[in-house]
Amino acid sequence: MRSRFIQSLLLLMLFSSGLCFAQTTAPAATAAQVAHLEAQVAQAQSSADNSWMLASAAMVLLMTGPGLALFYGGLVRRKNVLSILMQCIAMMSIITVLWAVLTYSLAFDSGTAFFGGLHHLFLRGVGLAPDPDYSATIPQQTFMIYQLMFAIITPALIVGAFAERMKFSAMALFLTLWSIIVYTPMAHMVWGKDGFLNASLGGAFPCLDFAGGTVVHVTSGVSALVCALYLGKRVGYPREAMPPHSVVLSFIGACLLWFGWFGFNAGSALGAGGLATSAFVNTQFGAAAAALTWAAAEWLHRGKPSALGIISGAVAGLVAITPAAGFVQPMSALVIGAIAGVFCYFMVVKVKSWFGYDDSLDAFGVHGAGGTLGAILTGVFASSAVNPIFKDPKTGAVLPSGLIDGNWHQLLNQFVGVALAWGVSIVGTLVLLKFVDLVVGLRVPHEHEIEGLDVTQHGEEGYDFVS
Repeated sequence: MRSRFIQSLLLLMLFSSGLCFAQTTAPAATAAQVAHLEAQVAQAQSSADNSWMLASAAMVLLMTGPGLALFYGGLVRRKNVLSILMQCIAMMSIITVLWAVLTYSLAFDSGTAFFGGLHHLFLRGVGLAPDPDYSATIPQQTFMIYQLMFAIITPALIVGAFAERMKFSAMALFLTLWSIIVYTPMAHMVWGKDGFLNASLGGAFPCLDFAGGTVVHVTSGVSALVCALYLGKRVGYPREAMPPHSVVLSFIGACLLWFGWFGFNAGSALGAGGLATSAFVNTQFGAAAAALTWAAAEWLHRGKPSALGIISGAVAGLVAITPAAGFVQPMSALVIGAIAGVFCYFMVVKVKSWFGYDDSLDAFGVHGAGGTLGAILTGVFASSAVNPIFKDPKTGAVLPSGLIDGNWHQLLNQFVGVALAWGVSIVGTLVLLKFVDLVVGLRVPHEHEIEGLDVTQHGEEGYDFVS
């Protein structure tokens, strides 16, 4: 009996000590589990964001080839279709190498207010760890490759201004230098660390440009106008009719552009969260509204809406909503798109005829004019409810973003950003055109232009009707 009592007492003591041990070690085990769970959540978010960004990068590359290549290719005459395709794929190749060697560093490395540094030459230090100044959840290489796709399509847009009359060698040299002298400083000023116009990293004049209204469309569009004026008109323009040789190709290209633009705008959220959703929705709404208003304006003006008109309107809407995509409400996106459709139609149909310049594929009328309009309207409609980008440095309280939101000063910042983009583009393009003209000559000979650039520049034809 006594031994049974002693055994029971020992068991009770062991049980009590086990409880005490469990109580003292439980919090430590729970903390470790919480830390492990948090790491798993962070990894899942990083994987989701990285997947979206890699997909977005591929979508933006698709915008240049085949999207822009087919859109522009269908708009030129049959004898020049391959020259357009060649110029687009040349940009996909040349700018990629240039970006790896030099221009990524100049655009996104820390430096001055106008140029980045040289620490990332040859992609030195650009690895798989995130750069928290740009995005804390994706590898820096993902950010780099995504931004490369913007650097590719921007000079390719200029091709539309000098289509059918510039040498291939001149095009390659001019757009390579243009990417260094014009695109790179604008990208750094708006998006780079220490940038003069950077809204998220404390620039002197914070210009709201979510996905490239000033960086991409104003620079390319204004430079396109300078190119058209410098080179002069095509042989026979405007006496001879020069209609698109295939609106079908242009239609396919425009639809591919529309699709890829979701990566262009929604991808600029740099993550797969709600901001990407907002930019995605606004992209669709802006494009659709502009397509309708361009078609309506053409219907009223010419008596018929055309397929070429409605796809041109869609592209104009995509251009105008680009700087605003991650800053405005959906109904504001509809308004921006609706205004852009009418405005760009007016620039293409009326203003170009008034001044008589030969912007072959209306790169200025759509991208220059639409990008300028979109950048300014971003300052009007930007809402802190969508993107609380401005905060009080002392209290952390969210500040208003645009004019309607209560920040009238933002409109001034947008004008500063647009003015800088115009100035850099005009001066840089003029200097580079003069230099390239002296080195290799810009324009093909008169007889080559009549025969077509496909044969004279590349020794092949886009269509072989004999065989």
